[in-house]
Amino acid sequence: METQTEKLTVKAYLKPTCGWSGGVRAVFRKYNIEFEDINILADPMAYSEMVRKSGQRMSPTVEVNGKVLADVSGEEVEAYLLSNHLVKAVETSDNTPLDRGCESH
Repeated sequence: METQTEKLTVKAYLKPTCGWSGGVRAVFRKYNIEFEDINILADPMAYSEMVRKSGQRMSPTVEVNGKVLADVSGEEVEAYLLSNHLVKAVETSDNTPLDRGCESH
């Protein structure tokens, strides 16, 4: 089933084990969206790029077709995709929380 309404170019500035980052990844899985998963903890240049693009230091930060969504949860990413008609609503059996913070915070 096709869930995207157009071709998306997505960069996601994430942390490997952060709950918020996991929620963002779950949204991309749900809608079969290919994305660049950028580990900002392992790549200082990527972190600097995220700060430059978003004007802030919080992650997850997601760039969809050039639009930067800073400091977002999976729920917020999904709402953006749906409200801009970039994806069609679907149900999923994936129970990954879309709005859970990092365990170490």
